[in-house]
Amino acid sequence: MAVSAKKISIFWFRRDLRLDDNHGLDQALRGGHPVLPLFIFDTRILASLPDRHDRRVQFIQNALERLHKALKEKGSGLAVCRGEPGTVWPRILGRHRVAAVYCNRDYEPYAVGRDEAVRRLLEKRGIPFHTFKDHVIFEGDDILKADGTPYTVFTPYRNAWRKRFVREMPAPFPSGRWGHRFVAADNIRSPMGVKVGHHVGKTGFPGRSLPRKVIENYHLSRDFPGIRSTTRLGVHLRFGTLSIRRAAGWGFRLNRVWLDELIWRDFFAMILRRFPRVADGPFKQDYRQFRWRESPGDFDRWCTGHTGFPMVDAGMRELNATGFMHNRSRMITANFLSKLLLIDWRSGERYFADRLLDFELASNNGNWQWAAGTGCDAAPFFRIFNPEIQQKRFDPKFAYIRRWIPEYGSPRYPDPMVDYRNARARALNHYRIEKSLLHSP
Repeated sequence: MAVSAKKISIFWFRRDLRLDDNHGLDQALRGGHPVLPLFIFDTRILASLPDRHDRRVQFIQNALERLHKALKEKGSGLAVCRGEPGTVWPRILGRHRVAAVYCNRDYEPYAVGRDEAVRRLLEKRGIPFHTFKDHVIFEGDDILKADGTPYTVFTPYRNAWRKRFVREMPAPFPSGRWGHRFVAADNIRSPMGVKVGHHVGKTGFPGRSLPRKVIENYHLSRDFPGIRSTTRLGVHLRFGTLSIRRAAGWGFRLNRVWLDELIWRDFFAMILRRFPRVADGPFKQDYRQFRWRESPGDFDRWCTGHTGFPMVDAGMRELNATGFMHNRSRMITANFLSKLLLIDWRSGERYFADRLLDFELASNNGNWQWAAGTGCDAAPFFRIFNPEIQQKRFDPKFAYIRRWIPEYGSPRYPDPMVDYRNARARALNHYRIEKSLLHSP
């Protein structure tokens, strides 16, 4: 196949599926060469999914269709490939004279290794690989303590984050304005025959428009899963169909409590980047040998929402049905599994990872470790939620419970699988014994 005569740059879309306010894309379009927009369906990631009809792939496909349509309006289009990046990139380089490759940084361990391999491949051919901060406001080394070490407690990190944000207030990048700088449409082909535009359903995903009232009232209503109390923008931030700078600007102007949720996102991304061991083990090293209960039957009841604790079951059924779970429910269900059932938090983390539309490794991992007491700035081991009290406080009219458990109150609904008082006492005793064993000489 003939190599294109004109030199081009390539912008590699990953977790930033938008044209507007895209840092790496903006830099590519300023680089002096026409820009080929590229997306790679990474078959290694696809193979790890629990279901080949995973709705997150559908979300990505929908986003790619929008991108392709927007690029066609600018006289260009989106090249889409399928395969492992290490195999795809040589084919792309065999087709085009590439001046430079641009992308935005990803901080998950697989992505870090993938990008380093691509960097080495490109450098052997004399092609620079430019990466930029776009997925977070502040990344790994941006917010440090006075001694140059990373924060591992959220509150002082948040305070430092806020001060720097006020000073710098990251402005949006005008990446959507440079339409004439893309590669012309007649030169856009998929090197591996993957087409954008085949029919994919477009319903069932939350919108990315600003839910102003929800944000303004967030500090008052965020803990009540029975009402529209959260923005559900997580999936858009996860795949970059919404700019984090735009979201942070909303939070700064409208509600600092909602902004704090975005700061938690930066915090956990920083922890994952600085302490990659948390991807498959506890942040607190004295929990490495902690003994968890093995009970597949109990785990299955938790997964399917048949524990007999309605706040737990409603949350799990919501997740299984929609790919979403309210944040209060995430805390309740995670606390229940790791403490009242004493089942390894990693089992619950993996279950959430398989089903959450907005799954991000850093946030999912950080929140599960917080619930289990194994993470940085985690809930202490003796903080054990009482699901009944949680219901009385946050779903007093049973709106959430009855929405997801139609048989609640009937003989078809199971009895509680454990006695709360006994399970709490068991958990406290087990944690104390394990901690004493782990600290013994």
